[in-house]
Amino acid sequence: MTHLHAANIAVRREYGDKARAAEALAIRLKLPLIDVADVGGATLMLEYRDGRLALCDYRTPRAKPLFVDIGARIRRYRSLPAPKRGPLARAIGRRTRSIVDATAGWGQDLGMFVAMGYAVTAVERSPVIAALLADGLARLAVDTELRGPIELPRLVVADAVHFFAGLGQPPDCIYMDPMFPPKRKQSTLAKRRLRVLRQLVGDGADCRQLLASALGTARNRVVVKRPDDAPPVAGQPRETYTGKLVRYDVYQPGRRC
Repeated sequence: MTHLHAANIAVRREYGDKARAAEALAIRLKLPLIDVADVGGATLMLEYRDGRLALCDYRTPRAKPLFVDIGARIRRYRSLPAPKRGPLARAIGRRTRSIVDATAGWGQDLGMFVAMGYAVTAVERSPVIAALLADGLARLAVDTELRGPIELPRLVVADAVHFFAGLGQPPDCIYMDPMFPPKRKQSTLAKRRLRVLRQLVGDGADCRQLLASALGTARNRVVVKRPDDAPPVAGQPRETYTGKLVRYDVYQPGRRC
């Protein structure tokens, strides 16, 4: 799998209490640190807004900043840990306790896993998206309303295939949400998130390689999220659980794809 990094992203130079954080972020991600007035060739800007790290698109002035809010996803549930119901929970399986989310992205599915009480390791190969995830998790860690009833996930910045190769204890389940085209019914914000994610991590052409590696790593099952009208990533799944717009294909570890 290819390590991808967008060249047209910069970090906004901050002043005051976020100045050092912005400088450290630019150094860690090896991105330029610039003022908004000097955007130059950068079209996407990482900056701190309202206490959150956000990715701002300066090609579209009216576009809202993109940030990770795992707490908002968790708050959709009335009680925590949330009941393990619905097609996703059935695909994950009753015996599952530990999950590796191999394509963490914006953290939407990650929030559901955390809410349902799984021990989760989130893997993200884009350093930029991982920085946004880390910021979202840091805010979740100090959320006094949620911090008690949930277990914070572990975030790993790595290519999932390389991560699997060095993994000692296999997880019960590996979850994959490879890139696929947006649905017509998706909101404008959801489509923007998908477009930016595609720019940073690619179009998912290496998902067969990721599935093969996952099948050689997971203890009990590998779950692949797919559009309801798309073919399986590879071969025939052992089981399929269908939702409104997506389905979850379940594969048996140890098989070849």
